[in-house]
Amino acid sequence: MFDTLNDLTASEKELILKADLVKKASERLGNQVHRTPVFTSTQLNRFLGHDIHFKMECFQKTGSFKARGAMNTILTLKETKMLPKEVVTFSSGNHAQALAFAACKLGIKTNVLMSKNASEIKIQSAKNYGANVILCDTRKEAEEAAYSYAENGAYLVHPYDHEAVIAGQGTAAYEALEDMVRKPHAIFVPVGGGGLISGTYLAKKLVSPSSKVYGAEPENANDAERSLQQGVIYAFEDSPQTIADGVQALKLSSRTFAHLKQCEGLITSSEEEIIYWTQWLTHLLKATIEPCSALAMASAVKWLKGEKGKKTVLVMISGGNLSVEKQRNIWQTDYLAQVPSL
Repeated sequence: MFDTLNDLTASEKELILKADLVKKASERLGNQVHRTPVFTSTQLNRFLGHDIHFKMECFQKTGSFKARGAMNTILTLKETKMLPKEVVTFSSGNHAQALAFAACKLGIKTNVLMSKNASEIKIQSAKNYGANVILCDTRKEAEEAAYSYAENGAYLVHPYDHEAVIAGQGTAAYEALEDMVRKPHAIFVPVGGGGLISGTYLAKKLVSPSSKVYGAEPENANDAERSLQQGVIYAFEDSPQTIADGVQALKLSSRTFAHLKQCEGLITSSEEEIIYWTQWLTHLLKATIEPCSALAMASAVKWLKGEKGKKTVLVMISGGNLSVEKQRNIWQTDYLAQVPSL
């Protein structure tokens, strides 16, 4: 573990959320989102000699776990009689769709600031859900524009630096851990802005305290790894280039960094490794798998190589929104002839 709670600064300790917020979020969400299944692959377990479980958020409403955080935030605002007439956010795609789905369902105007380099299918999907999508030249400009909207009266639903968003994201792991008979030795989570791993850390405190939580990042987009190494938040100037576009956040927030420091570690993977596991998980699980989901599997395999004895692990399949162009890039080289092994 990088830090214990006692090693955090006073301000960081204040940012650690109460784990029961995840349970309350689960109760609040009810049937507003899907209780997605936990899959296993007998063939993969035979290849690797371990029990691998997958929380299939690719089957979630809007195609990713982001629906949980967005919907929990909107329902929390309604519950506290603070529901705004207009919301705004910035996003690489999945949060944009999720907020549009949640807010527009209640008749709230939704503004989404996105980079022109974002996935075309995610841009169009956000529009289809009812969002007013504004494209900016860069991710950084999109973030700055979103804050300007907020200053002019729109409520900012931050993609990860928000208490209700994190609690909602945590319900994915909360459900999976409830559904698993044998609790996992370790849980592997893709890290962009850090909302999902923050929520996962809180969920495991409630249901499976002994489970370890590891973050997964691309080598090309390793701002969280650099932040942990340097002890301060590292930020990219522009979106890092990686096939895993779902984790292209420029930096962690102080809140998510504090939660990440409570986890056991962070494991990076190359672009080739991410593509390899995108292909294999698509093949084995018979589902559309985003590269950022495969990123978590790549990290799990690296961890398993250093472990003795049979392990049970949980891999968070965070989403399944893929453009045709991205699928072409993923399948340029066929890796299915290379059978998984440790």
